[in-house]
Amino acid sequence: MAGKRDYYEILEVSKNATAEEIKKAYRKKAIQYHPDKNPGDKASEEKFKEAAEAYEVLSDENKRARYDQFGHAGVGSAASGGFGGGMSMDDIFSQFGDIFGGHFGGFGGFGGFGSSQRGRRMNRGSDLRVKVKLTLKEILNGVEKKIKVKKYVSCSHCDGNGSENGNSVSTCSTCNGSGVVTRVANTILGQMQTSSTCPTCNGDGKTITKKCSHCNGEGILREEEVITIKIPAGVGEGMQLSMSGKGNAARRGGVNGDLLIVIEEEEDPNLIRDENDVIYNLFLSFPTAVLGGTVEVPTIDGMAKVKIDPGTQPGKVLRLRNKGLPSVNGYGKGDQLIHVNVYVPENLTAKERKQMEEMEKSENFAPSTTARKSVFNKFKKMFD
Repeated sequence: MAGKRDYYEILEVSKNATAEEIKKAYRKKAIQYHPDKNPGDKASEEKFKEAAEAYEVLSDENKRARYDQFGHAGVGSAASGGFGGGMSMDDIFSQFGDIFGGHFGGFGGFGGFGSSQRGRRMNRGSDLRVKVKLTLKEILNGVEKKIKVKKYVSCSHCDGNGSENGNSVSTCSTCNGSGVVTRVANTILGQMQTSSTCPTCNGDGKTITKKCSHCNGEGILREEEVITIKIPAGVGEGMQLSMSGKGNAARRGGVNGDLLIVIEEEEDPNLIRDENDVIYNLFLSFPTAVLGGTVEVPTIDGMAKVKIDPGTQPGKVLRLRNKGLPSVNGYGKGDQLIHVNVYVPENLTAKERKQMEEMEKSENFAPSTTARKSVFNKFKKMFD
């Protein structure tokens, strides 16, 4: 997500801004950079799209929460281009026109850009949700996954408009292609004008004279599609990524829904994840704990040698720096914590028992006052 600006910075609001403050800030930016006000200005057009992308995330309570926690990776790292980069101006107008009151494009009388579309209802396909299981190694490095998804796609026979061969379409005679009908009524307060969705075309602005034989006029078909998902390093259980426009196609054209990817972690046979750290329980033999030595322990990306000091006590925690998982936002990397346990054998031979009895007589095998106090303090902390 390198290069993407902070959404709060784009709209010039604080991170604790209310929904109404975010809405007002977006309206201000959209008016400032609206294409009708800046004809032919590509820089303004990009800022217009950028503001729409920021508003699309921050105006949605769930997306905003994911963005606050995970940054851009939480709302679109799997997408190619994000919201503003993957939708047309008409899509943006359709999505957010209601915040300006009436048809999008009011802006105090600006006209021209997309005006033929402003009254039409823009269909939107439904979102799809899939679960993707990842190993700790895949989470460590990031991974590209190919998944098969059954979804509605645009009918290729009619190009998604629902008519036979894509050309059996005419402008709706009731609304003249606007998608809305306007009525004027005389009241005691004078003339009142109301607008509503056209009952003839249901807001499409067009009527089909001959339905497509492949999709029966719906403009969509259910098929299987292989989708490539790029998952960034450091994601976690329950985190949700989104791919803009990769959901179900909209009926008779419009805006595709999104593909929502829910992350699931596969249980590792050796390691336990604790945020960005990983934990390994190491069992030492009694002689190794006493004499010291070198042991091998599993890490996320292979085995590592660890030095054991003579007299290592049960409960000691060893640390392997930077052997944990990266932050999804790129802020550092966790460690691997090795919790030392000493294995006490349950069954001894007669010879081993005699050796242990001899060792027990030695003062070296009796815990010192300092050792007793250390164990007591650790035990006490558990109950503080």
